[in-house]
Amino acid sequence: MAEWTETHRAVVHPWNCDVLGHMNVRWYAHLFDDAEFHLWSVVGLSHATLKKSGVVTVIANTNTDFLHEAAAGELLTIESAFTKLGGKSLTIMQRMTNSEDGTLIATQSSVAVFFDMETRKTAPMPDDIRAKLEAVLVTE
Repeated sequence: MAEWTETHRAVVHPWNCDVLGHMNVRWYAHLFDDAEFHLWSVVGLSHATLKKSGVVTVIANTNTDFLHEAAAGELLTIESAFTKLGGKSLTIMQRMTNSEDGTLIATQSSVAVFFDMETRKTAPMPDDIRAKLEAVLVTE
């Protein structure tokens, strides 16, 4: 069975915090986005690799649940997983935790759509890419 993969570690810096004293939502998006790029790379499908095949993925939908505040000085860990495959899309789940005490800070679910670089339109998931993703699919 496939496992969640650690894809990013970060420190909440004072400039990441808003007037309420916790990390602002824009930084969650930044950290989750960086982590997602690493997830693709870990399974051998970096953006450069996908681009060579003529297709990439673009995010069609993202949903973030903010569960606990993160303050300046906190250490964060993000784990990510591919959780669902469709014909032209897939779902990526991510969870951000406090690295020291394991508190779940936030979760994110994103739907990525395969996109043909030449036609600039959605495209079916190539069979070789599907095979790689099926091998690392995590059940929620």
